Amino acid sequence: MVGQLKIHGNTIICGVSDGTAPLGIIDDTKMTAFYSPSIDEIVIEPAVGRLVDGRYISVTDIKAELHNPNVVESSFVCNIRVILNPRNGIITFPAGTELNYDVDGDGTVDSIRAVCSYTYQVPNIPGEDTTIGNGRITIWFQRMIFSTDQYEVNQRYPLNAPLFVSEAGTFTTRQPSADHPTVAIVTGPPTARNIYLEALFL
Repeated sequence: MVGQLKIHGNTIICGVSDGTAPLGIIDDTKMTAFYSPSIDEIVIEPAVGRLVDGRYISVTDIKAELHNPNVVESSFVCNIRVILNPRNGIITFPAGTELNYDVDGDGTVDSIRAVCSYTYQVPNIPGEDTTIGNGRITIWFQRMIFSTDQYEVNQRYPLNAPLFVSEAGTFTTRQPSADHPTVAIVTGPPTARNIYLEALFL
């Protein structure tokens, strides 16, 4: 995440940036739980369909399980309409969803294929506080190439795209406002095989 100087009472401290005056990258941890992204996760479910106006659509609701439970609901994006149960990581394709995939290769669509991206809470790993000894954090602020899993997964990260800092202190290609400056440039987009975003910090 990105840090920023803030006023706390009569003291100037460094905390998580709101994106308007980013100082550098925080190299310490103070959190109650760990989160990780899942990028372009493919979900394929067979479905019974009926032909309507030249399209096959599902006749019943179909449930599918994501690779991870405890999904951060606001981060979830999918290329087709689904209903998400964030607690257990179950998505539902409602009845009437168009079949769009041919699993057995016979030339007739017989399944639903979805591509989903989201952030999830990593289970069974307690929080960590590396600042507990002295109450201080390390900030990296010089020009550098870095990789991180702290970014908004509901955005796209094409090569050479400018990066901003979100209101929550994570990297994003979305500029929250005209007051949010460019802080980095994408040098390696995240993929399903490599979830880390690589960038050049300016």
